[in-house]
Amino acid sequence: MSIQSITPFLWFNTEAEEAATFYVGLFDNSHILRVSHYSEAGPRPKGSVMVVDFELMGRRFSALNGGPHFQLDQAFSMYVNCTEQADIDRLWEALGEGGSHNVCGWLQDKFGLFWQINYAGIIDFMMGDQDRAQRVMAAMMQMRKMDIQALKEAAK
Repeated sequence: MSIQSITPFLWFNTEAEEAATFYVGLFDNSHILRVSHYSEAGPRPKGSVMVVDFELMGRRFSALNGGPHFQLDQAFSMYVNCTEQADIDRLWEALGEGGSHNVCGWLQDKFGLFWQINYAGIIDFMMGDQDRAQRVMAAMMQMRKMDIQALKEAAK
């Protein structure tokens, strides 16, 4: 096979660089790789940002300023596993500012991208013991932001 990689490609109206810069500021081991610009060939104004390639925690993404033709939605989200409540709290606040908070750790950021800010240990609570899994699921369904301590209590 000659495939080199698979990269998520996010479509923004005009906010690709602003969004990528915001995201890389929130996560360790993250940075902008390169920014390309539209030429006189268009279809956007010459010199405006076309594609921003960036890494979040070592994973590569591309963001396109493609115009208003398509919108991001819940069918694609960034799933962030956190082991500490402080990280959940920080990301929940930062990513949700200017966007909207939803249930079960879901939020939409100010650029339209959906995120799931979750407790990394939750999958362990859902495996095996079905009674425990039901208690944890019931607790999680009452939450907006994930509460690690409450999930651990439900798992007892």
